[in-house]
Amino acid sequence: MKITICGSIAFYDEMLDIKPKLEQLGHQVKLPPSKLKDENGSMISAKEYYSRRKSETDDTSWIWDRKEEAMRMHFEKVEWSDAILVLNYDKNNILNYVGANTLLEMGLAFHLNKKLFILNEIPKINYKEEILGMKPIALNNDLTKIK
Repeated sequence: MKITICGSIAFYDEMLDIKPKLEQLGHQVKLPPSKLKDENGSMISAKEYYSRRKSETDDTSWIWDRKEEAMRMHFEKVEWSDAILVLNYDKNNILNYVGANTLLEMGLAFHLNKKLFILNEIPKINYKEEILGMKPIALNNDLTKIK
């Protein structure tokens, strides 16, 4: 199966850990971009970009151009895939966090009739109903359930 991993860039190390496990199970896997260009055109890691983005206060910053590019690139990966796997670990004092960008990716996958898998239980957040409506398959951290 062709799988695109989705989730907060805060979970990028976990994405790198899960990718070979999925490949060992016979899947083709794509991740969010690992590097992006900074304001000078130099490549920086996704985690460095994420850190800078979280502290950005200027609505017209180069940061938002890269955010748009990264979102569009990842949407193309969702289109390519047969399924997405949402990595939802604890973040911001929320058990099994799913953020806004990941919710967008889930919505796109849902619209394109892709399978949706979520690594852990659906979080108790104010848009839980929307996630439930997309009917993701909760894996309870068992990647062998992906079929």
